[in-house]
Amino acid sequence: MPLIPIPDIDDPRLDPYRSLKTTNRTRWEEIFVVEGEKLARRLLESDFEPLHILCGDSYLDRIADVMPPDLPVYIIPTRTIDDLIGFQFHRGILACGKRRPTPDLQSILDRNQDRFTCVLCPDVTDPENLGAIIRISSGFGVDLLLLGPRCPDPFSRRILRVSMGTVLKLPVVHSQNLEDDADRLARSGVELAATILDPSAEPLHTARRPNRFALLFGNEGEGLSPDWIARAERRITIPMQNGTDSLNVAVASGIFLHHFTSPAAFHAK
Repeated sequence: MPLIPIPDIDDPRLDPYRSLKTTNRTRWEEIFVVEGEKLARRLLESDFEPLHILCGDSYLDRIADVMPPDLPVYIIPTRTIDDLIGFQFHRGILACGKRRPTPDLQSILDRNQDRFTCVLCPDVTDPENLGAIIRISSGFGVDLLLLGPRCPDPFSRRILRVSMGTVLKLPVVHSQNLEDDADRLARSGVELAATILDPSAEPLHTARRPNRFALLFGNEGEGLSPDWIARAERRITIPMQNGTDSLNVAVASGIFLHHFTSPAAFHAK
């Protein structure tokens, strides 16, 4: 691995890491940045192309075992990392990767003919919630996460951190026309189920699913819009007790996915 000492943090080679909280450089230049040793390792072990590593001089030995031999490693004094990235950072290592083209929805459907589980989020707008949903979806073996245009960038710094890099493994389509893509799911035999807050809806504990299935999760404040509920073939709810009005959308996604990815949830359709 080429070790490249950079004593001056104004060096333009460090621009992808500069002021990470206040710029969208990583989005518009088709790159992304991950924070910390664990996520850097996950980038290096993924199918995404790493472009370079940024390492504080006191952290170099933490990741040397997985470095590709030709990957540039920028070394800066550890004490200067906070000034470069714009916030307090105690993990000493960052890495920059190259985005890949958006996965092709039809190809994903074609290679999951027998069994398919999708999470569809029209407008989950909070990065912390979306990062948690990505991590939960990956953990429960979801085949596709389909996001509406109002959802935040799934490769943003915060979402990568909250998802613990699982977005590097889970196919994510950030759709520009989610209605058309939802219709394509339906035409491919995928049953759409709306998750809602309504005691008259089908209770989760009795719900079963077909082999090809998509769960729709709504916005943090308003839930699913009437239009999206109308698109779904089913409405399913988690019954609430003690006057509790709702659960956080990420928590709810974990409960729904735990139920619907268990073998007992499947039935022949």
